[in-house]
Amino acid sequence: MSDTAAGLLQVGLLLVALAVAYKPLGDYLARVFSSEKHWKVERGLYKLFRVDPNSEQRWTTYAAGVLGFSLVSVVLLYLLQRLQSLLPLDLGRGAVAPGIAFNTAVSFVTNTNWQSYTPETTLGHFAQMAGLTVQNFLSAAVGLAVAIALVRGFVRSKTDRLGNFWVDLTRGTIRVLLPISFVFAIVLVSLGVVQSLKSGVAVANPDGSGSTIALAPAASQEVIKELGTNGGGIFNANSAHPFENPNAWTNLIEIFLILVIPVSLTRTFGKLVGNRKQGYVLLAVMAALSAVTLTITWLSEAHAGGPAALAAGGNLEGKEQRFGTSLSSIFANATTGTSTGAVNSMHDSYSGLGGGIPLLNMLFGEVTPGGVGTGLYGILVMAIIAMFLAGLMVGRTPEYLGKKLGKREVTCAAIAMLAMPTVVLLGSGAALMMPDTAAAMTNSGPHGLSEVLYAYASTGNNNGSAFGGLTVTSDWFESTLSVAMLLGRYVPILAVLCLAGSLASQRKVPQTAGTLPTTGALFGSMLTGTVVLVAALTFIPALALGPIAEALA
Repeated sequence: MSDTAAGLLQVGLLLVALAVAYKPLGDYLARVFSSEKHWKVERGLYKLFRVDPNSEQRWTTYAAGVLGFSLVSVVLLYLLQRLQSLLPLDLGRGAVAPGIAFNTAVSFVTNTNWQSYTPETTLGHFAQMAGLTVQNFLSAAVGLAVAIALVRGFVRSKTDRLGNFWVDLTRGTIRVLLPISFVFAIVLVSLGVVQSLKSGVAVANPDGSGSTIALAPAASQEVIKELGTNGGGIFNANSAHPFENPNAWTNLIEIFLILVIPVSLTRTFGKLVGNRKQGYVLLAVMAALSAVTLTITWLSEAHAGGPAALAAGGNLEGKEQRFGTSLSSIFANATTGTSTGAVNSMHDSYSGLGGGIPLLNMLFGEVTPGGVGTGLYGILVMAIIAMFLAGLMVGRTPEYLGKKLGKREVTCAAIAMLAMPTVVLLGSGAALMMPDTAAAMTNSGPHGLSEVLYAYASTGNNNGSAFGGLTVTSDWFESTLSVAMLLGRYVPILAVLCLAGSLASQRKVPQTAGTLPTTGALFGSMLTGTVVLVAALTFIPALALGPIAEALA
């Protein structure tokens, strides 16, 4: 089968699988977060941690729960790495250095999974399982909880309550992420993904010398790293490693896991607001943008210039032969269109345009379809901005889903929208001014600038993937990228929860002849244009000096 045919087949199977899962999973998520019944195991946890599951919280209390839980998570994960030598299954790897331990703790708690270390030689199995894998579940559940809180803001009227963060966190973990992960971990093991507590296996090299190939409990972490749109690999090569992603079938399943919850959440949104078409228009915008970016990336890699690429029939540098340009492009588009960051190829080796599109996916704000929870609340923020612009054009107070969008609502949406560009541009600019940055870049010129811009776009968006040509182990990068992850995660969350509280306090207004419909092609076009326009106005100068200049050269 040709590379193109394999890619088209995988896209077709992926679309079918997502279509099959869309309704049942979307409806199930709606039931999970609207049910008044608590499972027995959940009641046990509430009793243990002294949580009243029947009480509801104001947005400020909900936000305090998010921040407090995240702070405790960072501290515990940091200590677990620093005390690794005292823990079982440490494999003799000792304590993790303070800078790397802090960066890693922040990274996994913020759902970024940026890794500035080599997992096979840095972390033991216990730290991987009890630390990183646990945070893969919990950080995804936090994003899911915030998205549901925003949806409640649209649904509820004349109240200051958004639900209970601890209940939402528990349900997202126990009822959604754990059961799906359990099933698909078994599937991945059956397809060849490694699940072992051994440190490695001794092998003989062709020259007669010996070496050790690292082993790990990969399958259990692989599922939640994709399902929770986390992305951190248990091996340094991430999903390009044959122990994490051995063949085309596992590649297809992993892409499906990356997309299934963010896509299905649009159905959940429509179900909870009482109008499924509202979810369909969001899904259509996500799908349209994703289709365009995938097409450009795929064509750029399949028809890359240069004699080597032409002779090989495509740009195969940095790609696994078992995936080729097509399956690599599909994976790259999915992982950067969400907040996942897992990779099955080296994005640093992509062509100027082919590497620029994954970067652009992140600069869109990762709404195509975005991460678990983050994608839904991200595109809802853009919808509010689109409705505000529409209101300016027709000279009337904008409204969305029966809620007036006044000064406070638009201010919250603007803060959520501008947090990421501020972090990315200030961080990249400051890094490029540092004298040591040139030595940290593998490449100079436009590609070197792209490496730096990609690093801060990835951390500021809580994505976690990297071009790979930038060495980020210095104190400057460890600290500033940690700050980018924290600000990129929690400033939008606080703004979104404030927005949710403001919306919930309003009384719903009835539709009139002057109300702009938000379920048709007109609104979908406006929303698409807003996403593209915001990214263009913010990042075109930086992109022109990086990937655009490289592509034109």
